[in-house]
Amino acid sequence: MKRPLGTRVVILETVVGPLYWLILAASVWILLRGHNEPGGGFIGGLVAVGATVLWGVARGPASARRRLPFRDPVLLAAAGVLASLVSGVPAWFVGDSYLTHKSFTLPLGFTDLWLSTVMLFDAGVYLCVWGAVSGFGLGLLAIDDDGDEVAGDAAEGAATRHSAAAPPNTRTQGRSEGGR
Repeated sequence: MKRPLGTRVVILETVVGPLYWLILAASVWILLRGHNEPGGGFIGGLVAVGATVLWGVARGPASARRRLPFRDPVLLAAAGVLASLVSGVPAWFVGDSYLTHKSFTLPLGFTDLWLSTVMLFDAGVYLCVWGAVSGFGLGLLAIDDDGDEVAGDAAEGAATRHSAAAPPNTRTQGRSEGGR
């Protein structure tokens, strides 16, 4: 059953703020853990999608889009593809074939930081999955909003837009609610 426009689920709106950041932190942990154990960019990206879609359910798809990096799921996915493509370039500099794994240590003075092209590739997969699947999920939520991308913050404006005189739907005119 669809909620009437303008109604709020206060508990969900209250919990979604901290839960969003907790789910994103878990997705980054899964991304970083995935090199040697189960997880990685794909699973971490799917967990990040869960955070984005949860925000979209609570606050609206337009609000969830604004929380994405670059504020656009297509740009986020494109940045992920670009990062994954760039991860293969360092191998060319040493004469190896494209996407051959390379790692090096970056001295920071107080410690050494181990870096790998595999991590850049995995981060690219993470961003690509987060952007592509979030775009799909938020698009489905927008369909549920009768095709309007209404931010949760602007529910009052949406209610006035939908309450304006509109022609009746001739396909459902005369049917009872229980007859669908």
